[in-house]
This record gives sequence, structure tokens and C-alpha cells, in this order.
Amino acid sequence: MATCLRSRPSVSQRGGIFFRLLFLIFLLFLIFLVYLARHPLLRIAGSFWIVDEGPVASDAIVILGDDNYNGDRATRAAELLKAGWAPRIVASGRGLRSYVSIAELEEHDLIDRGVPVTAIVRFAHRAQNTREEAFAISQLISSHGWKRMIVVTSNYHTRRARYICERAFPPGTILRVVAARDTEFDPDNWWRTRSGIRIFSHELVGMLVAVWEMRSSNAQTSNPGAMDAHAPSVADSYVSSTLRVYS
Repeated sequence: MATCLRSRPSVSQRGGIFFRLLFLIFLLFLIFLVYLARHPLLRIAGSFWIVDEGPVASDAIVILGDDNYNGDRATRAAELLKAGWAPRIVASGRGLRSYVSIAELEEHDLIDRGVPVTAIVRFAHRAQNTREEAFAISQLISSHGWKRMIVVTSNYHTRRARYICERAFPPGTILRVVAARDTEFDPDNWWRTRSGIRIFSHELVGMLVAVWEMRSSNAQTSNPGAMDAHAPSVADSYVSSTLRVYS
């Protein structure tokens, strides 16, 4: 008799089992809701990386290096130059060999899109990531005395690029980041392709690394309001000769 009494669960034990069961049911229900809403949530996650601030009248447009196969960044930069937002485009890219660089490929893409060679500043460097490239471009900006810059990069890369550039560019630089449509990343369906998943994962890790590496740096650029976003009247639409800058 005593053994049977000891084997019966107490009221508190039965209550603990009941609440654990309720928690499990709630957790399963929550997982089910997330599953039903997975596509909208994934679209929000994909769109999070995209920052498209729109152009303002600037001294130069900069294409960040490693454009995709279709040259989508060059296409967007050419559109901005033809619309009169800046008189020149900086084709920024790392060196591949001593005799060729990504900057040269970008220059070729720009010429194919109707940009005069005299409006292109080819800027080859040895930067291995966006942070190093931004600091290299910062030196170029300072050497030319430019104050207003438009940075063009792939849509998925814009948030990280803005975070880095606003901390690397010279203090007081007016910075606008413009997104270029990328044929390899669709924010509404990125999880359906291997390239989309790869790009999303790369940006997630890259952003975490950027935040850690620049944790002691504060934003030092400025961002003009919408009232400044009017098309410029560019008198010196094209510089007199193509500039060649190497670092």
C-alpha cells in the first residue's frame, strides 16, 4: 500500500507535466505559423539588405568592384551619368594580374554602354574586401577634393557598403548609395536559387564582420534630404582625358 502511494505523481508533478504539454503545443503552433508565413518573412529578409537612397548632384559616381557577369553595376552608373547626376564615373576594381584589373573590365562595360572614355576614372587597387576598397577610394576622394559622391553597387550589397563607406570616406563627404539591380539576386525569391542563398549568407556574415571591424568608428559622412535630390546642370559633363589611377 505504501509503495503504491509513493508511486503516484503529486499534484505539482501533474501540473508541471500539463504546462510542459501546453508549451509544446504552443511551440508547434508557432512553428506552423512561421511555416505559413515563410515566404513573406523571407522576402522581408532579402529586402533588408537593399538600400536605395536615390542620386543627388555629385562630383563623381563610384562603381564598387567585382561587378557581376552582366555588368549590372556599370549599367546603373551609366544611366546616372547620362541623366546628369555627375560628370565622371570612377571604375573601381582590384588588380587580377600586374597587367589587368577589374577596373579595366568595368571601364570596358561603361564604354559599351555609351559612356565617353573621357568621363571614366579607372581606379585599380589591391583591396581584398569592401572595407579596404572604401579606404582606398577615400584617398582618391581626398586627392581630388571631391565633396559629393554617389556609390553604385549591387542591390544586396548596398546596406553593408553604406555602413562601411560612411565610416571610411573623408569627414563631411555627402554620400548617396544607389542600388543596381542584380540578375543573380532577387529579394523576392532569393531562397529558390543556389546563388541567392549564397549571396544572402555572404552578406549576413560580411555585415557581422564589418560591424565588428569598424566597431570603434562612427559615421562621418552626411546624407542630404530629398530637397537636395534635383538633377544638376553639369557644365563639365566630361573631363578632358581619361584618368588612370593606381594604388
